[in-house]
This record gives sequence, structure tokens and C-alpha cells, in this order.
Amino acid sequence: MTKKQLTLARVVAALIVIGLSVFIYSMRDRAEELAIYGYPGIFILAFMSYATVLLPAPGLWVIFTMGAVFNPLAVALVASTGATLGEISGYLAGFSGQVVVERTDIYDRLALWMRSNGPLTIFLLSVIPNPFFDIAGVAAGMLKMRLPAFLFWCWLGETGKMLLFAYAGSGFLNRFF
Repeated sequence: MTKKQLTLARVVAALIVIGLSVFIYSMRDRAEELAIYGYPGIFILAFMSYATVLLPAPGLWVIFTMGAVFNPLAVALVASTGATLGEISGYLAGFSGQVVVERTDIYDRLALWMRSNGPLTIFLLSVIPNPFFDIAGVAAGMLKMRLPAFLFWCWLGETGKMLLFAYAGSGFLNRFF
């Protein structure tokens, strides 16, 4: 890839991330309505919730609730796949060379962890609900972690987290309601 092509790819990636984040953030109040569409709605909701970069969007509480309505294992698998694909936006933000988070202490720490053990860092930060995973995705993109590896480790972590929330919702809501 030539330098000009790389620059163009980075600009396009940045525009996609910004546009997608603004769009999803603007409709965050209506996102839970997608859950009525079953598994496809859960997939889209998870994708949208995780496709924003550094902007909050609903998500885990719907997975918790849908675990009581549908098969929790299927909910977790569908949601983790949607969430993982949504996380590509953070990766693309890093690939585009955006420096929004580059000069922060948390970015510096995550970049250090990513350099020493990227797969484990992605797995651990995706399995634990936390606000720092977007920054880890940005770091993975900036450090040029291979996208298939990023997606694999992210999916494993997201699957663990979604299993926990779907089964917790199933047990809690079915027990008390």
C-alpha cells in the first residue's frame, strides 16, 4: 500500500468511526426497541452499543433482560458477535491515526500492555465491563495488531461477559418475576 493510499484509508476509517459514533449516540434512547426483534435485534443492539467510540450507549442491561426471555446461551453468542464486530470502530479509529487518546496516561499504559501481550490485554479488557476497552481497541489499531487476532480475542472476552449477563438475567428475572 502506498503512502497516499494509506493516508486515504486512514481518513476514510476516521470518517466512518466519527459518523457511526454520532449516529448511534443520537439514537441511543430508542435502541432498546430493537430487542423486540429477537436475536437479530439483540445482534444489532449489541453492535450499535459497542460501535461507538468513547460515547456511552445502552447494551448490557438489555442482554441481562433478554437472557430471561430467550435462550441465554444463544443471547450471549449473538450479542458477543455483534459487540465484537462493533468494536472494529475503535480499532479503525486507532488505524486511522487519531490521537484523541494517544496522549493520556491510560493510553500509555494500555499501549505498553498491548506491546507486551496484546491478545491477553484484549481478552481481559473485553471480558470485564469497563470504559477502557475503546482505548484498547484504538491502541490495537494504532499498534497494527492483526485484525483477525483482535477480533478473535475480543470475541472470546465478549462471549464470557455476555454469558455472565445473559445467565444472570435469566436466573434473576425468572426467579423473581
